[in-house]
Amino acid sequence: MHFDFAAFLVLATFITGVIWGLDAIIWAPRRRELAEGEETAHEPVIVEYARSFFPIILIVLVLRSFLVEPFRIPSGSMMPTLLDGDFILVNKYDYGIRLPVLAKKIINIGTPKRGDVIVFRYPREPSIDYIKRVVGEPGDHITYRNKILYINGKKAEQTEIGIYNVEGAGKTMNGASERQERLDGVEHHLLINGRRGDQGFEYTVPDDEYFVMGDNRDNSNDSRYWGTVPDANLIGRAFMIWMNWDSVKSSVSWNRLGTFIE
Repeated sequence: MHFDFAAFLVLATFITGVIWGLDAIIWAPRRRELAEGEETAHEPVIVEYARSFFPIILIVLVLRSFLVEPFRIPSGSMMPTLLDGDFILVNKYDYGIRLPVLAKKIINIGTPKRGDVIVFRYPREPSIDYIKRVVGEPGDHITYRNKILYINGKKAEQTEIGIYNVEGAGKTMNGASERQERLDGVEHHLLINGRRGDQGFEYTVPDDEYFVMGDNRDNSNDSRYWGTVPDANLIGRAFMIWMNWDSVKSSVSWNRLGTFIE
């Protein structure tokens, strides 16, 4: 069952705001009239709760909808950049201001660029959030051959780093080839599994859509399999790891806290 936290916040803000507003305009004056001559007029518990929680819920709604939203990484498709158990922060305004729940863009600010790590609603099941790296902008011709990415005929240069080894939740990918790739000046690391065959393809990105791939190139369900991400599905740009819980070691990986995502 999918729990829509954004819808819950909107509903809670509306209900507490209405209760507080009705009390200020109608119920409180009536209570003061009925309690005339007494020292205090009793305020109902539901009004007290609404008055206390409305500002808090409203602030959370505004921050989460328009500024920054936290997410948890549930898989290893973005290794070595992101590990299973990373908790990240996502910038919600870089790609435009959108209404909560409806996700309709009301202010156009910018668009994703090659190399950005983005969070979006999975096109085949919008209730599921995905995170991948943008490798193709609208109009780009994307080619993937022999584990190498080509954008509009230009090779995305790779530099061999060595054999990837990590402890904890990331150990499942130990032994893979770690490489550094450059996308329009953005340098990031990726993993290549030499034991897997080449998943070559060619694709031209449609207007207002983006071609995305996981940094764990041979272990990522991405645009190679289900197509591009429409602009309407964008949630925001991932920019920082604020916490990591390693489920294998059952501990916090302190060295990942505060790491900026590139």
